[in-house]
Amino acid sequence: MKKIFTLAILAFAVFNLTAATPTPPIKKVIDVTKSTVSWEAAKVTGKHNGTIKVKSGSLTMDGTKLTGGSFIIDMTSLEVTDLAAGSGKEKLEGHLNSADFFSTDTHKEATFKITKVAAKGMIGEYMVAGDLTIKGITKPVSFEANVTNGNAKANIKIDRTKYDIKYRSGNFVENLGDKLIYDNFDLAINLAF
Repeated sequence: MKKIFTLAILAFAVFNLTAATPTPPIKKVIDVTKSTVSWEAAKVTGKHNGTIKVKSGSLTMDGTKLTGGSFIIDMTSLEVTDLAAGSGKEKLEGHLNSADFFSTDTHKEATFKITKVAAKGMIGEYMVAGDLTIKGITKPVSFEANVTNGNAKANIKIDRTKYDIKYRSGNFVENLGDKLIYDNFDLAINLAF
């Protein structure tokens, strides 16, 4: 009887120890073939939009909860999607790749690294903070994200002037009139993992 009691206590202790042991966070590799980054930028006379490809990255998950991660954007893949070939598409893409904007000949990648994640009220809803690097300049950004069913989605507003992209910015050049380009541009990110 004493042996059975001792074995029962031992089994109970092992079970509780196993149940209390946290599982280590898991890195989920981003599927770049299913992930998208769309951009939109506006000026006084209209707006343009397009895409940029995700090069690589991973998200760190504790069970179903986002805890960290990072990803790399291939800036040389920047594409304009609202203009047709031969109707200004190539010219605008060339200008966006130039030193006036993203200098993709010397800054081929942009990166984002999560520094803090806070769960919000709904399952899969988070407030994410991190470091965004564009043109070799790193600045903090924060945004709301939704992470469910193998997808992480977020809409981010970026102030381009913080990354030394001041071309036709009303904060740096006066009297631009209808040549003004707004400082903020939008990114819609959908990462599949």
